[in-house]
Amino acid sequence: VQLQASGGGLVQPGGSLRLSCAASGSIFSPNAMAWYRQAPGKQREYVAQIISGGSTNYADSVKGRFTISRDNTKNTVYLQMNSLKPEDTAVYYCNILVMAVGYWGQGTLVTVSS
Repeated sequence: VQLQASGGGLVQPGGSLRLSCAASGSIFSPNAMAWYRQAPGKQREYVAQIISGGSTNYADSVKGRFTISRDNTKNTVYLQMNSLKPEDTAVYYCNILVMAVGYWGQGTLVTVSS
């Protein structure tokens, strides 16, 4: 399984970005796709998850600002990020859990700064 993330960049506080992550290879259902992030000098932390059926879950720090979605026909997960804050600055990684095995993408950098 391979994951390719894209969509990161520089955005001003209060702005928006949309991340995408396409999975390829042996993708079986059910599965769970998720986003994590790692800020400089900090441990990787959970951001949001969506399972095959569409149920979602969010970290408290992003609830109400971020929306995770997926297109099962494309094996792609999205993260719409609104009202971005400087503390959202991090490398964002996508993850897919298939048959109890987790796979990681390469990460995409999001920088929130004026």
